[in-house]
Amino acid sequence: MCGIVGYVGSRPSLQLLVSGLERLEYRGYDSAGLALVHDGHIDSVRAVGNLDNLKAAIAGRENGDAAATTGIGHTRWATHGRVTEENAHPHFDPSEKVQIVLNGIVENWVELRERFTAEGAQFSSETDAEVVAHLIAAHYDGDLVEAVRKAFNELRGHYAFVAVCAEQPGLMVAARKECPLVVGLGEGESFVASAIPAFLRETRRVQLVENDEIVAIDAGGARFFDTAGTPVERAVDDVEWDDDAAEKGGYDTFMLKEIYEQPDAVAETIADRVAEDDRVDLGDFLDDETLAAANRIVIVACGTSYHAGLIGRYVIENWARVPVEMDVASEYRYRDPVLRENDIVIGITQSGETADTLAAMRLAREAGATVVAVTNVMGSQATRDADAVLYTRAGLEIGVAATKTFVAQVAAMYLIALKLAELKSTLDADARRELITELRRIPHYLDETIPADDERAEQIAERWYESEFFLYLGRHVGLGIALEGALKLKEVSYIPTDAYAAGEMKHGPIALLDEDTPVICIATESPVLEKVASNIAEVRARGAHVIAVATEGDTSVQADEMLFVPRTHWLLQPLLAVVPLQLLAYHIARKRGLNVDQPRNLAKTVTVE
Repeated sequence: MCGIVGYVGSRPSLQLLVSGLERLEYRGYDSAGLALVHDGHIDSVRAVGNLDNLKAAIAGRENGDAAATTGIGHTRWATHGRVTEENAHPHFDPSEKVQIVLNGIVENWVELRERFTAEGAQFSSETDAEVVAHLIAAHYDGDLVEAVRKAFNELRGHYAFVAVCAEQPGLMVAARKECPLVVGLGEGESFVASAIPAFLRETRRVQLVENDEIVAIDAGGARFFDTAGTPVERAVDDVEWDDDAAEKGGYDTFMLKEIYEQPDAVAETIADRVAEDDRVDLGDFLDDETLAAANRIVIVACGTSYHAGLIGRYVIENWARVPVEMDVASEYRYRDPVLRENDIVIGITQSGETADTLAAMRLAREAGATVVAVTNVMGSQATRDADAVLYTRAGLEIGVAATKTFVAQVAAMYLIALKLAELKSTLDADARRELITELRRIPHYLDETIPADDERAEQIAERWYESEFFLYLGRHVGLGIALEGALKLKEVSYIPTDAYAAGEMKHGPIALLDEDTPVICIATESPVLEKVASNIAEVRARGAHVIAVATEGDTSVQADEMLFVPRTHWLLQPLLAVVPLQLLAYHIARKRGLNVDQPRNLAKTVTVE
């Protein structure tokens, strides 16, 4: 998840671009760069680290930057390639005639790079994005719009990019494939960016770029085209946000904004890692030999990360047939755990700084186990304590209650499970192909379901926000979602909430039920759905009110109220089923007048025991 911004007009572009990047830094902060077009050439500057480092690099230059009235900028969240100046954007072709900034993943970059290398081209970075500059330059014959269109039709993946050309100053050409992109229209000037806040201080007139569109942007406005080059009409909308709303992307809260960013979080986490149809590429994670030799997996985590690990346990055991032990890190660190040769310990921590998880990982490493970290933050302590790291790519999460980092963690656990299954030959190529195909579709399903779930969850919240107790029930992978849904409600609404394995309900929790009790049941399609249906019947027989999360089109679930999610492979349903529970917790808390972004007594990162 990177941030891109562009400007063309009559004003010097440098400070406008830096200002835009400041509003987009939440999308990436490991490096940043600018490309400025003037006097028939393009000057670029890049720096590793946050924007302060880029500003320092700019301040140390003596050139014509101030004269440039066209430019593009980028703030990076690394996916392909290390965090180095060479891998920072903008990227360019060998002649430096074309420069681009890109957000997302180019899935067929390897084959494109091999093609250009065979033709004698040299590459200056390890990134997938650089091939886009080469490809546009290869198609360029004086018309940047047509070159971008032809290049776009050769690319696979999910991305948005903006290109400039030294020979056509005063023009930017952008394209969108599933990643966000928006145009801002001023008086004699235009902007393009990943998000509206990048230019909101300059203009409130916007045009949304739709999927599979190319946009030619100059000082006079924007022209939209489809992939065949046919002009497309696009309405101009007026945005009425204040600065506070702008920071939240127009949403009322960071929590809601981050719930809506979950399609991006999953897409960024999986995209290049499932570029092939029947295998997973985890890059420089653990070597195949170590993974293939794993006799047991131990997962240690806290809170939301524990719930992601719990789902990971089910899928690893199901797909890879490797036994998995799941433990709360704060308990594991004080056990005398038994670790054997070829055990792999996975520590899951959003921040990479969770004290209990770090202590559990160190304990395991001292005992001789191979320790890996699943985290969202590069350079965090977990990355230094582990033998290998698998990064989630959710981007910066401001809300204390985890949402998009949870789905990114679950997606990462699916990747590990699929890789183990491939190496251990426990799933054949056809089965892996089916699962990978469905996993790729999850971001699209999330895009579909979030708005509908939002509306329905708000309706249900209106009826139940004054309740004094909620019970959550789930089985198999649904248990992790029940636990996570209950945790979200506790965190942001302060309502006493319990979550149980549905089969355990009769062993105590059923005594809590009466006609005033809302019971949330995870009832998506699965081999245990009949068992869940029986549990729902038992709950309703005691007079309690059942709110079920079920799969679209399933008429077998009998509940008082329903929340539906799209149909997919049953083991992938958790990525979808958690969304209505996040939204239900959100709306209940808001109706109780509470601050969902900063719940009382909670901190984003727990760095003490």
